[in-house]
Amino acid sequence: MEKYAPIAEQLQHFLYEEVHKTGIKNVVLGLSGGIDSAVVALLASRVFGDNLLCVKMPSHYSSQSSLDDADEFSLAFNLRSITSSIEPMLKAYEEVNPDMDNLRRGNLSARLRMSTLFDLSAKHNALVLGTSNKSELMLGYGTLYGDLACALNPIGDLYKSEVYELAEYLNVTNSIMKKAPSADLWAGQSDEADLGYTYSQLDKVLKLYIEEQLSREKILEMGYDAKMLDMIIERNLRNQFKGKMPLIAKLRQNIRL
Repeated sequence: MEKYAPIAEQLQHFLYEEVHKTGIKNVVLGLSGGIDSAVVALLASRVFGDNLLCVKMPSHYSSQSSLDDADEFSLAFNLRSITSSIEPMLKAYEEVNPDMDNLRRGNLSARLRMSTLFDLSAKHNALVLGTSNKSELMLGYGTLYGDLACALNPIGDLYKSEVYELAEYLNVTNSIMKKAPSADLWAGQSDEADLGYTYSQLDKVLKLYIEEQLSREKILEMGYDAKMLDMIIERNLRNQFKGKMPLIAKLRQNIRL
């Protein structure tokens, strides 16, 4: 795991440099009890110390284990943290929209959490740190203007399997290391059930497709599952808009008002 020492150092340097450029001294992030937010929290705490604020934002769909894991983690590393529940806002919206399915409910939950973080960033004059990894970003597995929204993302170029290895190097608590990845967006939700494959399986193919830019045919020749590969390609193409700023229609000079 020592190979992650220079990676951690580079990511910490990135955080310091990019925040320092703005003149802002504080950062804020959502602490879910999951591996991604734990890694970002530890990287940020090494750089900003008590100028990092970790925010736990549970709802009535949050598992008790996630809440306990977040509490244990913040105590173990002496992180400054607060709790700001999204439950009242989510329940109020559900009451007037009783037909909400899990997708809508999950997207709303992610956006309520990000609204909370950006409000707190205004209150504390802080920048919001993102916690999406490269596997999620390449698959479009995230909510536009929800968990994908941030000022800086230190782990967006690390695949999920690499985040786990970095977490091991950083000594993230065992309860978080061992748990199944989940955004806790609804009862019983898990990332790998949503995607249909483990991150270990997905990352091997993602690296071939994204990093090495191998063709579909070449990857299939290597013995990988066609259904998984097609899912990866389809999701990557379909969700590319999530990684771009909104497109603005440009007027031609001859019709400009």
